Amino acid sequence: MKCPFCSYHDSRVIDSRSAEEGNSIRRRRECPQCNRRFTTYEKYEETPLMVRKKDGRRESFDTKKLLNGLLKAFEKRPVAYETIQETADNIERELRMRGESEIGSTVIGELVMKNLEQLDQIAYVRFASVYRQFADVNNFMQELQRIMKNNDENKK
Repeated sequence: MKCPFCSYHDSRVIDSRSAEEGNSIRRRRECPQCNRRFTTYEKYEETPLMVRKKDGRRESFDTKKLLNGLLKAFEKRPVAYETIQETADNIERELRMRGESEIGSTVIGELVMKNLEQLDQIAYVRFASVYRQFADVNNFMQELQRIMKNNDENKK
């Protein structure tokens, strides 16, 4: 590592420790030329995750957009913001674990639906009504009946 003070081509590591909850390494370094100390951080480089929309467009995955969608679904529901944030983080982590650089928006939508159904059924129905673009009350009722049937089966 090049010294930021004298531009000497090398430095030695004095101390290393984990930073940012284990997502990076903080290194304290010393330049053998000028004897000054400085700190560096090593962090893994995330590959950009692209979203393939239904109409064929591509855009960068945006965690804020995901979080805003979840916040709308959970509006006026008794669910802590931290839980919603954790859900968004879990969804992003699961998408990145797939190892694909491009994900279809339908895959993301279905993953959101799966998480919402387990967390809060009202938020699930709100999200589903927009995501699945229910054309009429009958589509909406079919989804509610499916949820009620699953609830009955889970209680047995």
